[in-house]
Parts: sequence; structure tokens; C-alpha cells
Amino acid sequence: MTLLERIPTLSDEEVVNLLANARRLSEQGDAKQQAAAAELLPPLEDEAGKRKEARLERAKAKRAASRRPRAVAAA
Repeated sequence: MTLLERIPTLSDEEVVNLLANARRLSEQGDAKQQAAAAELLPPLEDEAGKRKEARLERAKAKRAASRRPRAVAAA
């Protein structure tokens, strides 16, 4: 299984860490490391974005569930 195939199975922390390493290597690595990082960056950024959006949606749903209903004014 290649690293690209493993991305969906990684934890959120692992995805963020791998993304940070790929960004660093794309700028500071040797030619081989830069090529590998260039291949990994788009799928990693996509996965990190999806996971961040999902985390925000879960937090939003949790806040909405714990919010007290508004009192309706008598007409």
C-alpha cells in the first residue's frame, strides 16, 4: 500500500503532521524529496481540508444541540 492510498486511513494528527513535513520538504528537501512532496501535497491538502470542515460541522452541531431554545413572545 502506497502512502497516497494510506491517507484516508491516517488519523487527523497524522494527516496534519504529514502535510507539514511535505510542505517543508517541498521547499528544503533534495530533488527526490521535493518530487515526492509535490506528489503528496494536493491529496494531503484536500484530506486536511475535508477533515477540518467535518470537525467544524461537528462542533457547530454540538453547539446547536446544547443551545437553549428561545422563548417565544406571547402575541
